[in-house]
Amino acid sequence: MRKSKVFVGSSHPELGKLICDRLGVREGQCTLQKFANGETSVSIGESIRDEDCYIVQSGSGRINDHIMELLIMISACRGGSANKITAVVPYFPYSKQSKMKRHRGAITARMIANLLTMAGADHVITMDLHAAQMQGFFTKPVDNLYAGPTLARWIRLNIPEWRDAVVVSKNPGGTKRVTALADALKINFAMINTDRRRRNDYPISRASPTVLGAFDEDDVNSSDPMTLSEIRTARVVQGHVVDDDYEAPNDEDAETSHASQDNEVMYSSVYSLASNHDHALGGTIDATGSDDEDEHAVAQERMITLVGDVKDRTAIIVDDMIDRPGSFIAGAEHCRINCGAKKVYVIATHGVFVDGCLEAMENSWCIDHIVVTNTFPIPPEQRNRSNKLTIIDISPLLAECMRRNHYGESISQLFDHMMTI
Repeated sequence: MRKSKVFVGSSHPELGKLICDRLGVREGQCTLQKFANGETSVSIGESIRDEDCYIVQSGSGRINDHIMELLIMISACRGGSANKITAVVPYFPYSKQSKMKRHRGAITARMIANLLTMAGADHVITMDLHAAQMQGFFTKPVDNLYAGPTLARWIRLNIPEWRDAVVVSKNPGGTKRVTALADALKINFAMINTDRRRRNDYPISRASPTVLGAFDEDDVNSSDPMTLSEIRTARVVQGHVVDDDYEAPNDEDAETSHASQDNEVMYSSVYSLASNHDHALGGTIDATGSDDEDEHAVAQERMITLVGDVKDRTAIIVDDMIDRPGSFIAGAEHCRINCGAKKVYVIATHGVFVDGCLEAMENSWCIDHIVVTNTFPIPPEQRNRSNKLTIIDISPLLAECMRRNHYGESISQLFDHMMTI
């Protein structure tokens, strides 16, 4: 690409090199270093006047340092009179904080978007944002690429009998992503929902009360596609599926604690609404709700429900990222133990794998394979220890988006490709 430079940050040099090789360009010369007091220093080592600059910097384990490094690199390019600056951020940092989950919280993803704009970025290229509406945080153009076509191609080439497989969403929030992948592959899909278990809940493999009330014997024997056998529930205790005879430790104390917490949240909300402060209208009880896995929620007893049929089929659990193992292991155990799935594949775009996540999933007999892309840097020693992990190279998609952007070509074909798989 003429009149362009590609600079690679220190967060994911391996991905940056793959992108440069795809584009047939060399990495731009820049010096990245830290002072003794921890400050980051960036120096551009060649002329970039009136050239298009692309800065490749993904989220990583040292997320705060690398965000600051990206901002300084953008500012350095702006100071060097670059014509256009594009931040290529395959895994957008702080993307899980795209909404206010609690009172007096912060929408951190919007703050990161503002920082990139203020530093001087003219364009942002990212992949599979945790919430698509995050594009509205930016006042500059954003290209949110989809890894779906690449993942679908891997499924077709590597999963035996993929035509009979079922794509499973691990929570209701990911249903749209799962249905798009299922439509592209022209296969069935299912959904998992996990909620805190209450007393008198129905035991394993039974339908929920609302569903039971909606069916009678004639309905079950009719040709209705949604039958009771396609809705199966189970108990989850400390992140694992258990049978109905299992006695959870301190169940009554935990339930009392949960009730007191609910009352505390309710009373605090009522108090805030009745307050005379200017911020009294700030929040509601629903502000604490989230589709994301809570650290303390793993220890609570929950009810897991699968809507769909995976019996004697391969279940493909899909999400945008894998950061903690609890919900994936519970979903895989429910699919294998209670729902009769033959195999379980866990597939995601971003393999974050924090706090022993990969090791926990590796040790789970219910998970047969783990597939992620290389948007997030995974240490070589971690990759070498895993026998189930497969990493898909996503650099061709990023490089093609950068090339089309540089030459003013349409990028919409990269999004429409999902419909032609």
